[in-house]
Amino acid sequence: MALHLRLRAIPLIALAGLSWGAAQATPAERRALVPEDFYRILDVGDPQVSDDGQWVAYLVSANDRESDETRTALWMVSWDGRQHVQLTSGLKDAATPRWSPDGLHLAFLATPTGAEQATLMTLDRRGGEPRVVAKIAGAITGYAWAPDGRRLVVAADGDARAVVTSATPAATPKVPPPIVIKSARFKHDISGYVAASDMHRLWLVDLETQRVEALSTQVDVHEDNAVWSPDGSTIAYVRTHEQTPVEDGMEDIALVEAHAGATPRLLTRIHGPNAQRLAWSPDGRQLAFLQGLEPKYFAYMSDQLMLATVADGSVRAVAPALDRAVMNYSFDGDGQGFLAMIEDDQVNYPAHITLATGAVERLVTAPMGISGFSRAGAHAALAVGTDQYAPEIHALEGATLRKLTTHNDAMLAELALGAVESLKFKSRDGTEIHGLMVKPANYVAGQRYPTVLWIHGGPNGQDEHSLPFDHYPLQLERQLLAAQGYVVIGINYRGSSGRGAAFQKSIYADWCHLEVQDVVAGIDHLLARGIADPARLGVGGWSYGGILTDCVIASDTRLHAAVSGAGSANQLSMFGSDEYAGQYLHEIGAPWTNLPGWLKVSYAFFHADRIHTPTLFLGGEKDFNIPISGGEQMFQALRTLNVPAELVVYPGQFHIFERPSYIVDRAHRVLDWYARYLQQ
Repeated sequence: MALHLRLRAIPLIALAGLSWGAAQATPAERRALVPEDFYRILDVGDPQVSDDGQWVAYLVSANDRESDETRTALWMVSWDGRQHVQLTSGLKDAATPRWSPDGLHLAFLATPTGAEQATLMTLDRRGGEPRVVAKIAGAITGYAWAPDGRRLVVAADGDARAVVTSATPAATPKVPPPIVIKSARFKHDISGYVAASDMHRLWLVDLETQRVEALSTQVDVHEDNAVWSPDGSTIAYVRTHEQTPVEDGMEDIALVEAHAGATPRLLTRIHGPNAQRLAWSPDGRQLAFLQGLEPKYFAYMSDQLMLATVADGSVRAVAPALDRAVMNYSFDGDGQGFLAMIEDDQVNYPAHITLATGAVERLVTAPMGISGFSRAGAHAALAVGTDQYAPEIHALEGATLRKLTTHNDAMLAELALGAVESLKFKSRDGTEIHGLMVKPANYVAGQRYPTVLWIHGGPNGQDEHSLPFDHYPLQLERQLLAAQGYVVIGINYRGSSGRGAAFQKSIYADWCHLEVQDVVAGIDHLLARGIADPARLGVGGWSYGGILTDCVIASDTRLHAAVSGAGSANQLSMFGSDEYAGQYLHEIGAPWTNLPGWLKVSYAFFHADRIHTPTLFLGGEKDFNIPISGGEQMFQALRTLNVPAELVVYPGQFHIFERPSYIVDRAHRVLDWYARYLQQ
């Protein structure tokens, strides 16, 4: 299987030298961040607390230069922080570690060498090699342990005839069969075309006998997000009636008895959120879930925590006055409240929600970002990052965070990172807009600097006080630009999350308008403060950040360099080409019913003759999220208009790049482009 087990305990004293409390280089000795540092950065996340609260398992991913792939190791740390054990190494696509109820075994997904897709494996934390739980001919998307630890429920593509009990993968046909498509939403980034056979089904796996059986009798639905009731008698899951969520964004929450061939019943039908999470109350009488805004706000979801009574399906909001998204949550042991992760203005924070009153109590006030959360009993672990350090695993004890891991500390101790300042200013119509400014490490007040506006994607997302070290290191790229002497600003324009539902919905069917005013106002704010150099202004971003970059340079001629990554401007051509037809139909309508609306949101392309900014276009060849054609069209338009432009296409890459050398190459090209036009 080419999965190498390493049970290697590391005493605390060996890690103490890596902590921020140890001796570090002085500021004068520290160096600037460079693109090659992406090979040394470790992505630490997905903490999972064992049921006895004694261990926290988590993942550590590294960009391996030799293989040019991301490799992931499974680690665990004791709750007191004294024992650090690396369980595996050399894993590809490792994900989703989950403890068995007795805390002795850890299941996870990984792709063995030579295989094409991940399989489900378990290992004994006391020693031994990982073993395959069951080989299912279809991509596994999720799983959950039964309370007795004897069974698993697994979500995977395929039907009962595709179940394979041998670990030997089936032979790949020499000529791929035609892809038969029936769903209205027929393509998805990374997954590719969604065929009629790509339905997720739930399977019951007996760990002793290796028997795999279909949970329910339904064959025409898409099943996922399964969770067991506390007594193990019932499984709750999400059900949709197409291969992916139906175009109205609605999904069923269903209940089914935990035996093969059971008939499910509908608990409630809701508008799905960004990422669903179901949780049973400790007494099994209620089921918590997340719910988005009304369906027409398909792209501006602010997930609300809801509670359904299992007996009658009645539903209520847990904290109806909370106008912020709940990112994750867990029931208290007594069922009287929740520990929840809340997305707020430029931060995420842990909070306690009292079930009886809906009162929300923020537990930690320090600015930070939370990228992972798990709780078992009285113990909760979070992956927490700040402006100055990358996410590491922390124990949450009341209102205090205690750091358990230090994987990136040694590297960060070498770097001179720029200070981060929160911004507040008024947009053109008087709306207050917030953002972040990253300064060069040697910043001198009163001096003007070349300035880059780096725009976050989404638009349903935000710039926050965190330093993510992952495959999408765009907030880290702000620090990378600051290391080259730029002042870098990130603006949470209207449409961004963290400021409430009304703020998010304000750009509904009105793209390339208020957001442009908001980000341009950010540039004006720094110009007025004497920070930005008016002769050296740049803009850039990825995904919606690339879309908005195109809009900005078509609206403001002051920009001297632009980088549009994975963007598009002729939105009319994206209908049926990208994966957002559902959003378009809700928000703008079909092109043949609202051509003026489509031309309005395609402003940047149909006014490309107003662009004079030299622009670098970047994208992945296999991006189904925002196809590379979006960048190709704008590149062709600017070259036709004799505006300096370059197009870089990364072979085999999706919306989020997976090949480390391409991530490094992209960073170099961004720096070189800005240096060419802003460092004169």
